[in-house]
Amino acid sequence: MTVITIERLGHKGDGIAPGPIFVPGALPGEEVSGDIVNGVMAKPSIVTPVPERVKASCAHAKSCGGCQLQHASDAFVENWKTDIVARALDAHGLSTDIRACVTSPAQSRRRARFSARRTKKGALAGFHQKASDIVVSVPNCQLVTPALAGSLPMVEALAILGASRKSELSVLVTESLGGLDVFVSGGKDVDTQLRVALSDLARKFDLARLAWDDEVITRRPAYQRFGTADVVPPPGSFMQATAAGEAALLEAVREALGAMGKNAKIADLFAGCGTFALPLARDMRVHAVEGEKSMVQALDHGWRNAEGLKHVTHEARDLFRNPLMLDELDRLDGVVIDPPRAGAEAQIAEIARAKVPRVAHVSCNPVTFARDCATLVQAGYTLDFVQVVDQFRWSTHVEVAAGLSLKV
Repeated sequence: MTVITIERLGHKGDGIAPGPIFVPGALPGEEVSGDIVNGVMAKPSIVTPVPERVKASCAHAKSCGGCQLQHASDAFVENWKTDIVARALDAHGLSTDIRACVTSPAQSRRRARFSARRTKKGALAGFHQKASDIVVSVPNCQLVTPALAGSLPMVEALAILGASRKSELSVLVTESLGGLDVFVSGGKDVDTQLRVALSDLARKFDLARLAWDDEVITRRPAYQRFGTADVVPPPGSFMQATAAGEAALLEAVREALGAMGKNAKIADLFAGCGTFALPLARDMRVHAVEGEKSMVQALDHGWRNAEGLKHVTHEARDLFRNPLMLDELDRLDGVVIDPPRAGAEAQIAEIARAKVPRVAHVSCNPVTFARDCATLVQAGYTLDFVQVVDQFRWSTHVEVAAGLSLKV
């Protein structure tokens, strides 16, 4: 047995000791003992725990890979995530008001991707075991909403109907205003017999919508509400993980844009189905741009059927290959940009060139976020504030929303 002291936490949530030696489940400052194989102490014993160590709130925490940090206090995780953002900004010489992390409550994830496999006696559904493709049942999961936790029998029933014995079924379950919205991939091809069985299952479990790969089996609208607009996103499309997280991001976006005149116009880039565009349209004209045409159509339908919103224009456009250019940006009062993890280097460069007065920048990757903010700052913007948001409680995932404005 070797005894080592943990120096820091890695980006995947493992404790790291000099070497480096990676120790899952360990926290900075702790002494741990165990056997080290290929630079990993896979089964550590905690010799000297730190005060930040807490008892995991979930009975599945030791086996399930859905959460990485249930053994750490909320304050520790929030400070750690805030520090990740600060260090990413510091790498580009940036500093600003980094606000305390807004963490979503336990049992608030309204969207989760479950894995399911057939077994000799039926099926097993849940999340993957840590560092494994073994499925662990999580009937009392403390991460997802009660409705999602209660959906596991339905996920198992889907596996019995449509999973092969050798493959794994992926089942994305999302709460909607009309009930559960279910998107299945990795299963058998749909034939008449399976189609009928899936329709019966959807009725039995009162699903709002059931989609099997590209085929929608049941078509009851799976509405999501963005501001005053009700939107039916395409099956499996992106949305924010928690209502609390979405509200925190929207509040930061509103602050970043500031008070605008009654004729103000903004662009919402990587707009999705209208998470930001539709609530913002209460006060300003919006041009929404999104790469997926089906998401743009859902946004437009939601806007047309809502009351009290200003004009929303839209287009389906690949902003990586075809970013909005100077002549399209220079007429705007502000921009909201919420790109994927890769960031939006080309689009940010055009925003900097056009000198749009205000930018609300939302990101799920502190590294590319800091890079893109640095481009704007070099072009004359001030990084006014950064709000850290934790929608993925007990995980290593970090989200941020920031306000940037042109120096006057």
